[in-house]
Amino acid sequence: MPTLLPPDGDLELLHTRSYEVKVYLADDDELIVRGAVHDEKPPGMYVTDDPAPLTIHHMVVEWRVTLDGLRITDASVLFEDYPNTTCPAIAEHYENLVGLEITRGFTHKVRELFGGPRGCTHTTALLQAMAPAVVQSMWSVYVRRRRLAGEPGGAESSDDRQRQFAGNLNTCHVWHEDGEQVARIRGGATPEPPLQIRRRLTALGRDPAEWASR
Repeated sequence: MPTLLPPDGDLELLHTRSYEVKVYLADDDELIVRGAVHDEKPPGMYVTDDPAPLTIHHMVVEWRVTLDGLRITDASVLFEDYPNTTCPAIAEHYENLVGLEITRGFTHKVRELFGGPRGCTHTTALLQAMAPAVVQSMWSVYVRRRRLAGEPGGAESSDDRQRQFAGNLNTCHVWHEDGEQVARIRGGATPEPPLQIRRRLTALGRDPAEWASR
């Protein structure tokens, strides 16, 4: 994994929070989603003269999610490191995620169910980091399906295109319903390959147009 932040330089480090989320294909019908949040204090910050960093929080969440509808069918939380002995007592409450769909309104529902004293602050923040990763993974699902069917990786079926379009609409300024990109697609244009794909194909000495042909 690349280093995502600039070097610390002369800055005095006070705290590091890390999130990691991975999405796996369980079978033709479900995904497995694993996420972790990790809070760490630098060496010597809390324990004088200690040469090692100190982990304050480390929670791991696992979901099973249907491909059809992105509905959570199973949810578990593991408290690996925590500051208070009673922290893990809330873990079972997160089973109430079962039945929720990772669609618009998911974040609001998570806050309703697990916000404030109804949950663990750090675990609830992790849930909100995991949901977008699930949505992003669906692009991989569509590409994988096309590749297995011997179809071009960048050429969506009309059903896939409609699902992707509906899922992206109004999610950010690029996909604003009155924006330039949406207008082009509604006018029949095929979206260009993502910049990263075009750049990578070019760096490999290959034609970016191949994305739509293999």
